[in-house]
Amino acid sequence: MAAPEVAQTEAEGIEGVRMTWNNWPRTKVEAAKCVIPSAASIQPIRPHMDLQILPYEPLRCRTCSAVLSPYCRVDFIARIWICPFCFQRNQFPPHYASMSETNLPAELYPSFPSIEYTTPSYQNGQTFSPCSTIYLFVLDTCMIEEELEFAKSALKRAIGMLPETAMVGFISYGTQVQVHELGFTEISKVYVFRGSKDITKDQVLEQLGLGSSVGKRTGPTFQKDGGSPSPLAVAGAKIGINRFLLPASECEYALNLLLDELGTDQWPVAPGNRTSRCTGVALSVAAGLLGASTVESGAHIVLLVGGPCTEGPGSIVSKDLSDPVRSHKDLDKDAAPFFKKAVHFYDELGKQLVSQCHVLDVFASAVDQVGIAEMKVAIEKTGGLVVLSESFGHSVFKDSFRRIFEGGEHSLGLSFNGTLEIICSKDIKVQGIIGHCTSLEKKGPAVSSTVIGQGNTMAWKMCGLDKSTCLTVFFDVSSSEKSEPLGPNSQLYIQFLTSYQSSDGQKRLRVTTVTRKWVDNTSRNEDLVQGFDQEVAAVVIARLASYKMETEEGFDASRWLDRNLIRLCSRFGDYRKDDPASFTLNPCFSFFPQFMFNLRRSQFVQVFNNSPDETAYFRILLNRESISNAAVMIQPSLISYAFSSLPAPALLDVTSIAPDRILLLDSYFSIVIFHGTTIAHWRNEGYQRENQGVALLLQAPQDDARLIIRDRFPVPRLVVCDQHGSQARFLLAKLNPSATYNNTHENAASDVIFTDDVSLQVFIDHLQRLAVSS
Repeated sequence: MAAPEVAQTEAEGIEGVRMTWNNWPRTKVEAAKCVIPSAASIQPIRPHMDLQILPYEPLRCRTCSAVLSPYCRVDFIARIWICPFCFQRNQFPPHYASMSETNLPAELYPSFPSIEYTTPSYQNGQTFSPCSTIYLFVLDTCMIEEELEFAKSALKRAIGMLPETAMVGFISYGTQVQVHELGFTEISKVYVFRGSKDITKDQVLEQLGLGSSVGKRTGPTFQKDGGSPSPLAVAGAKIGINRFLLPASECEYALNLLLDELGTDQWPVAPGNRTSRCTGVALSVAAGLLGASTVESGAHIVLLVGGPCTEGPGSIVSKDLSDPVRSHKDLDKDAAPFFKKAVHFYDELGKQLVSQCHVLDVFASAVDQVGIAEMKVAIEKTGGLVVLSESFGHSVFKDSFRRIFEGGEHSLGLSFNGTLEIICSKDIKVQGIIGHCTSLEKKGPAVSSTVIGQGNTMAWKMCGLDKSTCLTVFFDVSSSEKSEPLGPNSQLYIQFLTSYQSSDGQKRLRVTTVTRKWVDNTSRNEDLVQGFDQEVAAVVIARLASYKMETEEGFDASRWLDRNLIRLCSRFGDYRKDDPASFTLNPCFSFFPQFMFNLRRSQFVQVFNNSPDETAYFRILLNRESISNAAVMIQPSLISYAFSSLPAPALLDVTSIAPDRILLLDSYFSIVIFHGTTIAHWRNEGYQRENQGVALLLQAPQDDARLIIRDRFPVPRLVVCDQHGSQARFLLAKLNPSATYNNTHENAASDVIFTDDVSLQVFIDHLQRLAVSS
């Protein structure tokens, strides 16, 4: 039952859970003094080689519905088990009769705190396979010819990679929306919707011939011989929704032909105006069309957009080119007339998609903004994917788009119809979740009155999730009175129940039960300190700061971060009052100030020089990626390559730059290979063709960068640059400016960063002085 120790030494481990504090304070007052909130980062369906999959229904507590776990007390003679959450005594069913202390079922093994149950789906007393995944592609045609060709080429490759049974639909749009009837092969048949008019789901279905008057098809049909059901309800050949959604194997040729004939939007554009692009109406039509599909079928609306919406609901800017697209300054001054209306529109669209269990994925490729900041609410509610790139011909888009449809070990493991439920020990309440999910408004005794993110509930909906999806759960210690002295079994328990439909159509339930230790009020700080996970804490604080920047008007993130860091150092540092030189910090906290220094300088806090779309994109990925990936976003990793030594981690500092070194920077969104002046000279002179050592030195960072890129989604941008070159800025912007134009005499041998930002050393000196002041 030493789960905290396992969690610390093996990071996520089989549980897929990491916490800011692995030893919890016992009362609300003590928890508030800890500064860093009690929170857990959970990857609900993270794969693990030791994960056991059981082919039967889980055994649940009859009072609180918690599932049998290794932390339940079991009486093998009386055949009962005691729930660790509500202490209810439950009887084992007859099929557990052979169980004994030496013959345990898998769910009672201490080494399996996470376990998965898979059960067949039943309807009308017979087993059937769930519906196939639906991919409804929505393509923007208001682009230049070259960009449209890149997008069409990517779509053709994607359709060729889809499973034969996957259902495919296609919508194109520009000034108007065209829904293509793929089931009508004789000629090209299209349903057109006006782009300037808001349209409801019922209106879409009625105009497409799928409304109630025609007869809605909402369930799978079965073959007489007991074979697999058709993916969608069908009342006859070419009738119903399968006029628009066909299996990939049946429509690949017709769709490729359609894409070949598809051209750019021909609607005339007046001089000095933007093109009329009705992205909002196109998504409304797509959501309405999918509303006629079965609820059990996982569906992705895959939007490929190449510019801002200027027509109809969801518009983010006027058609007049003299009006710029909104900036952060405009949003702060409430000078973005389209922003609030567009956010409200996408919020309502997100609610509709959640009710249908469908996902919105956005692939935006444009030099200008396209409206990711407004779409963010719908993307996060539905658990969608988002990729932002400069062009549909760029490797960031092409490789990322291909990754969605790949199978095998590099598959994203896309799953659907997920629901997360949390059960807690007494005195623990759930404040909410920051991440890709939607509250199901399920009340319970463990719902906190304080709300963070998606709160006021014990259950959340995840329309789309994959093996890297990560959620941050915030907890509240509800006990305000001094508790009794803690006994030897002073453990708290939290159970995460994730039901979902896997990519192969199976319905599964992942049960993860974790235990942590209560720390008595009277004990010293050591127990608390030893359970602190500074990497998780840094990511949780970053996510919380980003959330507050979006929801609290006038929120000063840098000031908030500074205050919390000073309070934390005052609480857990060792020092004499008013003596900065005496200040020391426990090794469990030693890297946290450095994380905060880099967070203050990151794109999550400093939005200057980033558009609202870029900021929204960065925050979407910060909220959904694992702790290790999110930590790299905050504090990039740097590896040094040289003749005299093996590749080794280097300080994220300007002093790491040297003429005879190659540096590899991983900031998650971009990978930078930086050559020192000497190395660049050797490469330009062609020394690698004559000297194997030079060739290997130049190749090593390329190979490592390729490994990073291969396993990451979205695919990062690769930048290869030289010292003093223009693209060296991608590296210099992330380094600690220990050598600037103000102190060149102190670091004569180092490169210089032209900035007024303070260095890490100056930051730490100020922190120590403020932490010890009385």
